[in-house]
Amino acid sequence: MKFESYGNCFVCGENNPNGLKLKFEIDKENQTLKTTFISGPTFQGWDGIVHGGIISTLLDEAMAKLIYELGYEAVTASLEIKFKKPAPILEPLNVYGEITEINRRLIRAKARVAKEDGTILATGISNFLRKSLK
Repeated sequence: MKFESYGNCFVCGENNPNGLKLKFEIDKENQTLKTTFISGPTFQGWDGIVHGGIISTLLDEAMAKLIYELGYEAVTASLEIKFKKPAPILEPLNVYGEITEINRRLIRAKARVAKEDGTILATGISNFLRKSLK
């Protein structure tokens, strides 16, 4: 398996006409990431609320993108999401990711989605399986 990006990622890909095209602030020293997403009605579930699948996607991407930008080759092995409050459409949602542990086979990370006032709407934790060194 070769990990390459041709700009077609649904979340960050510049070449994906249906993608979110999010830009990320990466802090390599602190192993953290931040982006902001404003959902339109296209991505809602219940009226006025961002679909949970989109929130899950944002959390997964915050962790996976950070791992990729830090130079690791890994894929999501597990993802646990906790929804705390509904995420409103048409409002800025800040998405944060950080690495919590790196070992020989796994990378652990966590992420959160929060409103501008800091209210946490959802959290995620993941284990990423590193590419074997064959």
